[in-house]
Amino acid sequence: MNKPKVIVITGPTATGKSALGAILAKSANGEVVSADSMQIYRHMNIGTAKPMPEERLGVPHHMIDIIPPWEDYSVARYVADASRCIDGIIGRGRVPIIVGGSGLYIDSLISGRDFSDRGDGGKRRELEADYDANGGGAMLLRLREFDPESAAKLHPNDKKRIVRAFEVYSATNKPISQHDTETKAVPPRYDAKKFALVFADRKILYARIDKRVDDMLEKGLQDEVRGLLDMGVPPGSTAMQAIGYKEMIDVVLGGCGLSFAADRIKMETRRYAKRQLTWLRRDAGVKWVNMVNERNETAVLREILGFIEDFRETGNLV
Repeated sequence: MNKPKVIVITGPTATGKSALGAILAKSANGEVVSADSMQIYRHMNIGTAKPMPEERLGVPHHMIDIIPPWEDYSVARYVADASRCIDGIIGRGRVPIIVGGSGLYIDSLISGRDFSDRGDGGKRRELEADYDANGGGAMLLRLREFDPESAAKLHPNDKKRIVRAFEVYSATNKPISQHDTETKAVPPRYDAKKFALVFADRKILYARIDKRVDDMLEKGLQDEVRGLLDMGVPPGSTAMQAIGYKEMIDVVLGGCGLSFAADRIKMETRRYAKRQLTWLRRDAGVKWVNMVNERNETAVLREILGFIEDFRETGNLV
């Protein structure tokens, strides 16, 4: 049986994914499913570069503005919610276009990975408190007792993955290394054609990042963050740890100046872009689309539409 086919537009930040995704969906009878871990939050528009209604070109966009900013959201919830969106799009006879740069969200969605046994928030907070009290080194020593494979790969400072390893073992009685091996052996839920937008000249990407940050500040990022704090969103919440927001919190609360924060946002965004590229390079199935200066959206769109047509002919893409 053929798996449902989906198109993915991904790549590092500031490469024009949202704009191209909307144009592509309009041209290919599609609907957009966002794969951005921060655009899911309401009231967070400027710092997430969220496509505004007029930028969506009348194309339905899913997985945007779905939860309040004080609520935690997990990969597990994303996979469940986005899968329902994709199945609905296919049921309407349209093409699902997944657009975003959150690699873990995209890969987990396509694989159909089951996170139902990954634990709960209460246990996670208990483990995080344990880490804070005793340190990563002590927790790694304990992790070696039941999952030496994972312990050997983790750094004591990698709080998130150490806590996750304990959480999974607590919920499943299986080491996370075994859990992940079993998960990878399961056939993917969707047959995906992935396109990653990239600039061969890294300087162009960095210049675009700098301009984006300047534009965010001009549009009122500082006021957006102040409004979130006034709403009662905790500074330590998951949403407020996003690049741009955590730096602006310091400005709003008087911890640093605007110019210093702007430089930090640009630096952290460049680092994030590097991590996104590193993640994507591990995927041999990605089709790289070079966004060089002389190419415009029409040329890039034509190239992608050509691949979609080939993809359409091999199965059940509508």
